[in-house]
Amino acid sequence: MLDRRLTSYRVKWHDNMTTILWFRRDLRLSDNPALDAALLLGRPIIPVYIFDDFQAGEWSLGGASRWWLHGSLSALASKIKACGSHLIFKAGSAETIISELLLETGATSVYWNRCYEPWIIKQDKLIETNLETKGVDVRSFNAGLLHEPWALITQKGEPYKIFTPFWKALRALGDPGQPIPAPANIPAPNNFPQSDELNSWALLPVAPDWADSLRETWSPGEQGAYERLDSFTESAVFDYHNKRNLPGVSGTSCLSPHLHFGEVGPRQVWNGVVGSAVVQTGNQMSSGVETYLSEIAWREFSYYQLSHFPQLPSLPFRPEFSFFQWEDDCKALSAWKRGMTGYPIVDAGMRQLWKTGWMHNRVRMIVASFLIKDLLIDWRIGEKWFWNTLVDADLASNSASWQWVAGCGADAAPYFRIFNPTLQGTKFDPDGSYVRKWVPELSKLPGRLIHAPWKAKPIERANANIKLGHDYPLPIVDHSAARNRALERYKRIKSVQARH
Repeated sequence: MLDRRLTSYRVKWHDNMTTILWFRRDLRLSDNPALDAALLLGRPIIPVYIFDDFQAGEWSLGGASRWWLHGSLSALASKIKACGSHLIFKAGSAETIISELLLETGATSVYWNRCYEPWIIKQDKLIETNLETKGVDVRSFNAGLLHEPWALITQKGEPYKIFTPFWKALRALGDPGQPIPAPANIPAPNNFPQSDELNSWALLPVAPDWADSLRETWSPGEQGAYERLDSFTESAVFDYHNKRNLPGVSGTSCLSPHLHFGEVGPRQVWNGVVGSAVVQTGNQMSSGVETYLSEIAWREFSYYQLSHFPQLPSLPFRPEFSFFQWEDDCKALSAWKRGMTGYPIVDAGMRQLWKTGWMHNRVRMIVASFLIKDLLIDWRIGEKWFWNTLVDADLASNSASWQWVAGCGADAAPYFRIFNPTLQGTKFDPDGSYVRKWVPELSKLPGRLIHAPWKAKPIERANANIKLGHDYPLPIVDHSAARNRALERYKRIKSVQARH
């Protein structure tokens, strides 16, 4: 097991020493361990955000994530200003910029919260080594997970590969500690280093400005995260187990983008949910609360997989799937991206994604299954599309989830689980409210036909003012035939596995 922990290097302090507080995906002031540790020193703090996205390579931020980042940084800068300080913006190599800031400010310590993407881990170790040789005090903290990936291990000393025992081991560690309140003040230095203008990073779309629906849907920043959490814990969490799979109702927390950018931490969410249960039910964990806590654990499990298997975004966890024969169908892929497959629940999900940068989790599974198993298009292509369009695009969760649907990941869905999009729509959107919202051309069809418009009689189509093949496409594949084709391909994988 590779221990990611960064050690601490101490030097003799004197009164005018300054700490560089390096913000990353911890864009909040409350329950921020690096900030809290810096405050305990009682010395000036220089908050800085470094935009070094070029290091991510093919996983540089997509358009929706860039839009969110701009809003989140703007909100964080305002909160820091209210605390009597300033957030410094710098773009470029983090290693270079931190070295320059140390020279410019005379700072003698650098504090940050950890990230878990492979290239960031590599970068952090380089920075740590460089600063160690200069006698700089370096400390890193956990702000993004309930427990570090190396804290949970099987009795054999191996990483968990199945969620249920992982979840049991996580629960055995007990509830996380109480969140740390936000400070009222952040001690400022006499002089701040020069800063970029946030607008100069061109994170927002301009021509065309496609973000209107994102602005209507989301409020990036710590305050927006608290509002989402408060709204969820007031009532929805208690019926979460019943409503979480229904995309037509407000049954989920929608906290995923706030968690990804660290505007709220998992410890805050956990304590908020459990605390609400204590108030509402007298410490009796409802099924909804327990189910939601397990979803937080699935997020942890995704990071756990990425930490122990850093090739997760690009290579199948189960190596035999490297031999799978994929189709190269550009026309079908385009129809899927545009929400024009002829399967209403799939198209509704893809249109929701394009408009809002988000998609209901049940529908994510449906559209992913359709791409992978009905169209036989490589899961990595879908993974990349989600990365570019989701406001909550998260390397760990995105990669693990696509591998789960494809059947090639850790504790993945069995290969023969192939969602029938019509039956999925009927089961989880029974009144068709979700489809009617996102596929309005079908809105006048009766409920029994909303998920299978091709079954409507000519008179029913006429009454609904819908002409299939013109106003809305006919199915681009026959699901039954596509299912049989997929099963045949998956059987080949089983034969490869048997030979090896």
